[in-house]
Amino acid sequence: MTDSRYVIRAGELADANFDLNLTPEKAGWDWSALRILTLPAGGSVGIPGGDIEYLVLPLTGGCEVEVNTERFTLDGRTSPFTDITDYLYVPRGADVTIVSHEGGRFALPGAKATADLPVRYCPRSEVVTTLRGAGPSSRQVNNYALGNTVETSHLLACEVLTPGGNWSSYPPHKHDEHTELERILEEIYYYEIRPGHDEREGFALQRIYPSPGHDIDVCTEVHSGDIVIMPYGYHGPSVAAPGYDLYYQRHGRTAEDSVWLMTDDPHHTWVRQTWQTQEVDPRLPMTPMNP
Repeated sequence: MTDSRYVIRAGELADANFDLNLTPEKAGWDWSALRILTLPAGGSVGIPGGDIEYLVLPLTGGCEVEVNTERFTLDGRTSPFTDITDYLYVPRGADVTIVSHEGGRFALPGAKATADLPVRYCPRSEVVTTLRGAGPSSRQVNNYALGNTVETSHLLACEVLTPGGNWSSYPPHKHDEHTELERILEEIYYYEIRPGHDEREGFALQRIYPSPGHDIDVCTEVHSGDIVIMPYGYHGPSVAAPGYDLYYQRHGRTAEDSVWLMTDDPHHTWVRQTWQTQEVDPRLPMTPMNP
């Protein structure tokens, strides 16, 4: 039976400004946060500075972002299923105004910071795009604050595109210990499902199960706008239902450093070896790939 503490449905944490406003306190942990913002044409929102560093990451549409006295233009994208995007790193303590002249949706993945860094515009050329896995485990990973030149205090962020019918975040893995091979990471998955035939709404499945010393049990259907929080445990697979491509944004915060290290469930890590004899799903890549 799924533990509902870790599953947050679309709209459950909406407020006057945000479709989703997940704070560390609401998540029941120390660091990671996420806000999702929808603006109509000509709409704007002001966000006062606090202890959270975050990205302004367009999902659809573009915007202008004023940070203190500086102004930045984000071109954005039509869809996360068809393109990557430019984005902005916002440090803690910065007062921000976001204006969208044509309207759009924007993700603000964040984490409590322990260092003061400069605001930074990040062109799409800085997104690290990769293909992972093979066969039915094929997926695309786009890194925005992970494995690239973007400096954050502790925030890590990427997005994963999984063709319908494929298994992603697989083999199951964990990051709930601090070792040479692993880091403790508070991780959030935010999901969107590409509409199927006749624009029908689709779904995906998410699994989390116990790791040594950590009792957790999640096996749930997820839809666009849902999130699952992952404080510990083996998580995976994220399964895209046949006919419906899956997007999920993965982000989190490591307490010790800005390194994303994980270990596989030893019962399933052998699956990686099978990829050597399989082709990558020809439906990938979904977006343009950076060199």
